[in-house]
Amino acid sequence: MPDVRPAKRQMHLGAFMRPVSIHTAAWRYPGGTPDANFSLQALTKYAQTLERGKFDAFFMADHLAVLNMPMDALKRSATVTSFDPLTLLPALAVMTKHLGLIATASTTFEQPYLIARRFASLDHISGGRAGWNIVTTSNPDAALNFGMDEHMEHDERYARAREFYDVVTGLWDSWADDAFIRDVDSGIYFDPEKLHVLNHNGKYLKVRGPLNIARPVQGWPVIVQAGASDVGRQFAAETAEVVFAGGGPLEDGRKLYADIKGRMDKLGRNREHLKILPGAFVVLGETLSEAQDKRALLDSLASADSGMAALSIALGHDASTYELDAPLPKYMPESNASKSGRERVITMAARENLTVRQLVGRLAGYGGLGMVGTPKMIADQMEEWFTTGGSDGFNVMFPYLPGGLDDFVDTVVPELQRRGIFRTEYTGATLRENLGLPRPENRFFPK
Repeated sequence: MPDVRPAKRQMHLGAFMRPVSIHTAAWRYPGGTPDANFSLQALTKYAQTLERGKFDAFFMADHLAVLNMPMDALKRSATVTSFDPLTLLPALAVMTKHLGLIATASTTFEQPYLIARRFASLDHISGGRAGWNIVTTSNPDAALNFGMDEHMEHDERYARAREFYDVVTGLWDSWADDAFIRDVDSGIYFDPEKLHVLNHNGKYLKVRGPLNIARPVQGWPVIVQAGASDVGRQFAAETAEVVFAGGGPLEDGRKLYADIKGRMDKLGRNREHLKILPGAFVVLGETLSEAQDKRALLDSLASADSGMAALSIALGHDASTYELDAPLPKYMPESNASKSGRERVITMAARENLTVRQLVGRLAGYGGLGMVGTPKMIADQMEEWFTTGGSDGFNVMFPYLPGGLDDFVDTVVPELQRRGIFRTEYTGATLRENLGLPRPENRFFPK
């Protein structure tokens, strides 16, 4: 594959859609779209706006259960239901030409053959724009929807995920790129010598293969991972090509960036073959005061019940019994919750000396990395992260839609382009090419 990277290092931007905004009150914001997560028309418009802004990808989160929170909080959540990502993204594929389409799919509850087939199909339908966000699923209620009484333990979920990744990528390599000769005169459709049967029999999975779809356009869809625990970072260093990192202070971002890239060095992987994109919640205004007022209004629409539920989910146990005007207890029970999410909340509370009440207020809307200000101020922050070892770009989260998205594309993107650190045109036809990632060699049919 030709080198499609521009001479100057370029920032990469994804859009985190869950399925619309991560802020719990976004659906209530004036000018927002309360039913957007079930409006194909609205979601198509968002995707086309992202493409106009030259974003790398539309990144869709997913849940395999109704969120495990009390009903007083759950009834306020716009993420209680949403489209299945691998049903929605093929529809968006036919309405866009360049935008990458990243879907979340679980290695704990899905079957690898089906995952391999669906993502290969999305990659063909989109002309090579698919990406797979590999998750292990932290919500224990999801286990109850898949015939399990208890959730699998955290590290075991990652051990299964590692084997799952090997199986799925092996299935994608079932066919050589030139296996389908389709010779009308001879009547030969494919060359049997260019078909591999996987016959995987491992600790967690048994899959014969081969996959009944041609090798994906990109070889493999782009591999995305979001875990930030130690085992998650190692998994990312071994397998991922994009990491959606939890946002926090720049110093923490630099440490995570150096850690994951350093692990890649030890494994002999080229560190340019993995892009680390922290989540950034961006609120824009013509002045700093206007942007701060927007954030304050948005946060005022969030419910304390949602904040307590978010804290309980992050910690993996009921936090409602904790003393509200005291700090988090020093000792808390272990749980099967996401280790990275749990550590992020505990670290934030300790760093900022927050009481439980203050922490609940922070989590009621969104408690991660927030960038609030004018377009120039936002571009300044993004450029600092990008040029000082904090990131390769960002997974941008919008405060409400469509306004927050429109504002970013119309004001921040041109400012980044003016500085020469973000593309003015797409550089390739596939998501891999736009990210500057190589096309994987077929392990069974090397060239």
